[in-house]
Amino acid sequence: MKRRLVILTEIISPYRIPLFNALARDLTVDLHVIFLAETDPELRQWHVDKAQIAFSYQVLASWRKRIGPYNLLLNRGLAPALAAAAPHAIICGGYNYIASWQALLWARMHTVPFLLWSESNQQDLRRGHALVEVLKAEFLQRCSGFLVPGVSARDYLRAHKIKSEMIFIAPNAVDNDLFAAAAGAARQNATQIRKHLNLPERYFLFVGRLVPAKGVFDLLSAYAKLNAPVRQRVGLVFVGDGVARQALEVQASAISPGMIRFCGFAQQEQLATYYALAEMLILPTYTDTWGLVVNEAMACGLPVILSRVAGCGPDLISANGDGLLMDPGDVDRLAATMQQFILQPELGVAVGARNVEHISRYSPVHWSAGIVQALDRLRGVRG
Repeated sequence: MKRRLVILTEIISPYRIPLFNALARDLTVDLHVIFLAETDPELRQWHVDKAQIAFSYQVLASWRKRIGPYNLLLNRGLAPALAAAAPHAIICGGYNYIASWQALLWARMHTVPFLLWSESNQQDLRRGHALVEVLKAEFLQRCSGFLVPGVSARDYLRAHKIKSEMIFIAPNAVDNDLFAAAAGAARQNATQIRKHLNLPERYFLFVGRLVPAKGVFDLLSAYAKLNAPVRQRVGLVFVGDGVARQALEVQASAISPGMIRFCGFAQQEQLATYYALAEMLILPTYTDTWGLVVNEAMACGLPVILSRVAGCGPDLISANGDGLLMDPGDVDRLAATMQQFILQPELGVAVGARNVEHISRYSPVHWSAGIVQALDRLRGVRG
């Protein structure tokens, strides 16, 4: 008999659709996804092709308001939606919405296993308000189990006194085949694409929100430290948008020689083009629960320089044996590593090839298998 599974998550994200599709194809799972909202217009500009959705889902009625740094999202109809789905288990993507607590209460009242999908990690430099930490601890203690994307998130839960046998790894993933195929097509038309997008012949790449917490000013400073002949041959490209863009553009205008481009926000299906023609991806972030851009870049065959606070570091970089992790804010080390890869291009080729092989173990199918294993284990524990 199929197990009816409800996943409760915030918005329809193009990055999650391949994962949910893979899980819906599993013959042992009857999947239904409940979204708290269709999108978050203030933070996300994603285009979602609903024709790609191959799983059962619904979007709850919602009301959203931002109060300072906090995001208040209220929903109607969660309890009836859960009752109609009649799940054998619930996976909840977070604890910071009222609906998360409502779902936890519903699960306890109906003796349904409730798993938290948690990506928090110890390296992330963000820390919540004291009251938020108390509420988080209370929420954690009431869950039946936990799903994490990798070892950093697992270690975070262990530090919060969660037993190891309650933690299950479902590796964070993107559609590797989609990115690899698109990158290959872009390389076949590299000259025309560079001209169309006004890209340098060679360039370092950043993909993400242009905010100070992503280390974008550190990256710009590291680029400025490169030898002038290197900056004459290799550019720096920022793909994304955010509050720091104007300040970055002003600072970039003072770097000479140099080729610095700000390409703005790009939809998921456009990103492989930028990865394909780059020398490497650099993510010098001060805070990142995972960093899916690293998955994307590796699927496209790029080497990656990554801040060690990013949650994916131990799984995608350290475990791959390349050691391209840096402390956030270490501009000198970042500049030295960038220069090394430019002066030794064969190094980048070798690392990129290893990345393609390594990231193959982080696919939607592997994520789905992690979910199914967790459901199997929970059913075994409950008899």
